[in-house]
Amino acid sequence: MAERRRGAALEKALLDAAWEELACGGYARFTMEAVVKRAGTSPPVLYRRWSDRDQLVRAAVTHALDQARIDVPDTGSLREDVLTLMRTINATRVQLITVMNVHLSSYHQATGTTPDELLDGGPGAEKTGDVMFERAAARGEITPERLTERIKSLPFDLLRHEILVTYAPVPDHVLEEIVDTMFLPLVR
Repeated sequence: MAERRRGAALEKALLDAAWEELACGGYARFTMEAVVKRAGTSPPVLYRRWSDRDQLVRAAVTHALDQARIDVPDTGSLREDVLTLMRTINATRVQLITVMNVHLSSYHQATGTTPDELLDGGPGAEKTGDVMFERAAARGEITPERLTERIKSLPFDLLRHEILVTYAPVPDHVLEEIVDTMFLPLVR
């Protein structure tokens, strides 16, 4: 007989099931019933926590982002920090990026919520990558005045674009090209 899940273990199982449903079928085919079935539980268990599918989608996205959290590297060089972070994202987040940008497009259409609004306040909301830039400025590698939000996000935006064009990890030589020929010249 299977042990009954409670508390944090039950919530994790529900959120994992919700994320798997989003990843498999997108928002258009996402139902509370499918999550109940995938989690092996009953509707009241799910509805006590989230009253509708939009609340559950938000919670599942927040959960997935929290599970995929990446530590900011500290290699001693901005080039290597950015490349290390991009390589980690490239190796571990292709599905997450695809689901967030492709499978949730119908969520954004149905709710009028933008991707930024969906992520607002979630684990990705804080700018943990800023630590990399602060360290690089302290080492004298970059000119802090040249660091706009757009420039700081540039290598990661280009990585996301490459993933969304191919739905696959990006070759390492492309990551190096992004950093060496597009990003670093803007901050030095």
